[in-house]
Amino acid sequence: MDPVIVEQLGRGHPLAAHLDDFLTDLANAGRSAHTRRAYRGDLIAFAAHHGEEIGALAAAPIRAYLAELADLAPASRKRKHAAIASFTKWALRHDLLDANPMDRIDTVKVPKTLPRPAAAADVARVLAAICSRRPRKEVPLDRLRDRVLFETAYVCGARAAEVCGLYVEDLDLRLDDEHVRICGKGGSVRTVLLDDRGYVALLKFYLARAGYTAGPLFRASINGAGGPLSYDAAHHRWQRYCAAAGVEIDIHQLRHTHATELINAGVSIEAVRRRLGQASTETTQLYALLDDKVADAEIRAARRRRDLAAG
Repeated sequence: MDPVIVEQLGRGHPLAAHLDDFLTDLANAGRSAHTRRAYRGDLIAFAAHHGEEIGALAAAPIRAYLAELADLAPASRKRKHAAIASFTKWALRHDLLDANPMDRIDTVKVPKTLPRPAAAADVARVLAAICSRRPRKEVPLDRLRDRVLFETAYVCGARAAEVCGLYVEDLDLRLDDEHVRICGKGGSVRTVLLDDRGYVALLKFYLARAGYTAGPLFRASINGAGGPLSYDAAHHRWQRYCAAAGVEIDIHQLRHTHATELINAGVSIEAVRRRLGQASTETTQLYALLDDKVADAEIRAARRRRDLAAG
């Protein structure tokens, strides 16, 4: 059984074994480590609230638990709702429930908001802070790894969790046709062009310096003998570099910044959608709306300059 579940719930908890089986099936189905980790935390919290046998898992206790989360952000409540729904669907499929109680509970609607891109200059400041402007040969391997990892997220518009899961085998570094294969949400796979020559040179230097020819591209230990660097570790290190640079940028804003730069450069919505690995253009169109906001800001600034000149 998952030691985290045992530690949090105790061996005698009536849902512990079922949660362990559910998470094992998610892993066997190829769900990402990030998704499994999020579901595990959400389901442990729910199980701590519901201490009865799985057969007693009805709409009323689930609704009561979700009501206690009313103060959380809609996105957080939606994720917790999804974790429970995934578990009850699994339980129904394995004849542990006669009906799915989540069918009687409305889903959580999350209001759409515009993505928040960071200024390119601020991103550059953080990336520079990682290597402290030292010559490449003098940069410690773990810092060089971090620089390449975060720059990969930026120049590819990839999720940080996707980048942490890259393997050397995912790279195709044939001259003037460099690409990387990225495994995204829901088992999707996309191939992204590496069209930034400075980044490609840095990536090749990193591979040569680390001596990697196969296996995880970004490894957890400094000596390169560990497994893939976890998302949590990458997120923590990114926050530390931002603090050193005196800049506040969420790690996911690297993806937003890349997408916005492409839209501003005239790249089509469909091309950006494919590069980011988004399921529909509806989500990608938010970046076009953001482009309108940028245009409005420029127009307002121009009007202010005109008014000052006339004043």
